[in-house]
Amino acid sequence: MAFQSLLVLEKPLQHLALSDWNNRLNTLRNVADARRGDAFRIRHSSRNLRNETRIEGDWTNYETNEALADRVSELNRWRDAIANTFERIEREMKLLSEEKCSTERELEAMQNPLSVIGECLTMRDCRLGAEMTYDDADTEIKNELCVLENNQRLLADQCQKAWEKLCRLEEVKFKLGLEIGNKEEAEDLDMAQLALDKFAANITYKPDSTRIPKNSCSYQSWLEHTKNMKQLAENELADTYAIREALFVCREKARNMLTSQQERAEHSIRKRIFETQRARNELEWQQLKMKEEMEKAVCEIKTLEQALRDKTDGLKLAETRLENRAQRSGMELCLDEAHDQLCLEVHKLRDIRRRLIDKIDEAKTNYNLLEEHAQKIDVDLENKQHSLMTDIRALDLRQRLKGGEFGAAKPSAQTDRNIELTKMEKEIPKN
Repeated sequence: MAFQSLLVLEKPLQHLALSDWNNRLNTLRNVADARRGDAFRIRHSSRNLRNETRIEGDWTNYETNEALADRVSELNRWRDAIANTFERIEREMKLLSEEKCSTERELEAMQNPLSVIGECLTMRDCRLGAEMTYDDADTEIKNELCVLENNQRLLADQCQKAWEKLCRLEEVKFKLGLEIGNKEEAEDLDMAQLALDKFAANITYKPDSTRIPKNSCSYQSWLEHTKNMKQLAENELADTYAIREALFVCREKARNMLTSQQERAEHSIRKRIFETQRARNELEWQQLKMKEEMEKAVCEIKTLEQALRDKTDGLKLAETRLENRAQRSGMELCLDEAHDQLCLEVHKLRDIRRRLIDKIDEAKTNYNLLEEHAQKIDVDLENKQHSLMTDIRALDLRQRLKGGEFGAAKPSAQTDRNIELTKMEKEIPKN
């Protein structure tokens, strides 16, 4: 049998030794172990990182939600506080407006007393002669006019202060309204952000989300601004009650002063009416006595004239006797006792006649004086009667200040009414 040899051809590559092959295997095993260890460490650190980031993210989100909730609560507290202040301002403005309207109505109501006082002064200026006096009634009515004008100025000043205060309150109210609106808007926005979560549909990446917005301010500035707004409102509310009280006090004081002065004026007018009526009654009595005295003077003048005529006839008789006896003849024309007695009678009658004429002249002069004075009394009596009726009409005109008559029961007749107004019931005799 023949043996054939096999031709073996080797690749022209470097062959490794078995030791190198084993070393390579060990190297691959060691590298694989190292890579698996690194992968394990990476997985472990990744798991720790995931847990830490999840916890940190959850806590950060929780803290953010708590901060938003605290911010919403703070906004709500400040909004409620400012809203309460806003309501107080509205309430104070309403009360102040009511007080201001009441004061303005009081001012308008003073126009009626002004017109009444003007008419009273004009009416009392219609007095005649010696009745145009600066009496107590005139003084009190003018004092009433001064009180009324002072009350008008006082109430007008208070109304001006109230109007200025209302303007300031309106301005503060507008600012507080804007502040409340801004806080409500911010609160709604923060509530909407608090309601968002990572599963919301409308969340996206935003460009430069950490930027500082324009016109933004720090928290301290915001807090100081909010406190200043509330303090501004409190400062404006601080003196509002005092202004309302001042309006009320001024109205009551003005009303009381005017009422008191009106009572004094009416009392002085009644007193003047009483004095005028008393003077009129006295003048009427003087007029009556003057008329009686004038009648007596006329009778006395007539009696004196009759006596003068009688004495004139007696004088004529005596002179005629003397003249006739002067016609005697011779020695019979003597100055006897009869002649002497006739001469004495003539002288006495002439003297008596002269005295009677003087007395008649004196009586006539006295009568003329009586008549002249009676005319003065008549004129003064007419003036006093006119002044009395003027004061009564002025007192009647002042009824518009009270909206009615003085008494509860209105007199039915003008005479009874005048008697009641002049308080002359006791002086008039009862039937």
